Amino acid sequence: MSVPIPEPKIFACKQSETLAGDIAKAFGIPLGKVITSTYSDGEFQPSFEESVRGSRVFIIGSTHPNSDHLMEMLLMLDAAKRASARHITAVLPYFGWARQDRKDKPRVPIAAKLVAKMLETAGATRIITMDLHADQIQGFFEKPVDHLFASTIFLPHLRKLNLDNLTIASPDMGGSKRAYAYSKAMESDVVICYKQREKANVISHMELIGDVKGKNVVLVDDMVDTAGTLTKAADLMMERGALSVRAICTHPILSGNAYERIEKSKLEELIVTDSIPLSQESKKVKVLTCANLFAEVMLSVNHNKSISSKFLM
Repeated sequence: MSVPIPEPKIFACKQSETLAGDIAKAFGIPLGKVITSTYSDGEFQPSFEESVRGSRVFIIGSTHPNSDHLMEMLLMLDAAKRASARHITAVLPYFGWARQDRKDKPRVPIAAKLVAKMLETAGATRIITMDLHADQIQGFFEKPVDHLFASTIFLPHLRKLNLDNLTIASPDMGGSKRAYAYSKAMESDVVICYKQREKANVISHMELIGDVKGKNVVLVDDMVDTAGTLTKAADLMMERGALSVRAICTHPILSGNAYERIEKSKLEELIVTDSIPLSQESKKVKVLTCANLFAEVMLSVNHNKSISSKFLM
């Protein structure tokens, strides 16, 4: 006599509750119940308030700093493993600590690999994430990784803008592959910014490779942190004769003086996803939801269907 397989369950880390609620709604089931107990020194303990035994569990949470967000994901994965969940998928709309994907100088960690190992040790049997800072981070995992591209969200929006003389731009050399993929999809020109840094988040010099005169430029990047690179690139392109400059960035970290820089810059608008909740509102920042993308992929994973179309630029 066959035993029926329990229905899938979706749980949210606190930092991603709004997005997780939208994903669960699109998936077609309610969010699972979780309560978190907090000690006076800040230590916390999440607890599933319903059985997950034998279930396929999806735990949704971006792991942007502070480190409590990553720790909460690890604790929830461990709790699901110890509660005998059948499959445990860590859904990380934003995979934090990804900029430390290699040793760029002596005696530094490779944090992205460390995080990958911690997620697996905690109990993740599958990872779903979007627009990793570096594609090779997938190789840090021994478990399956579904690496989704936000281009499936951004490209339809970009086509609706119907911009004449469109040019796609990369704010640095590292993003040139992404910029070329967008330019191919949009059948447009591409330009690249070359920058030199004094230190992290501080640019000492920037040059433009390509012509933007009379063009409507769209800068494409995987994340925007302090917005220093984006705003400097936008201002440089307007000086070189661009008609307008917009930016598409998947993950809106927007730390420090980012919002102030964006408001004062020549950027017409910054288009982002809701992989990370905004800390404040801005007239220049437009948010497109990634909830439907994740819900569709999670449904396909649950029913063992192909998701290759979500990998296409």
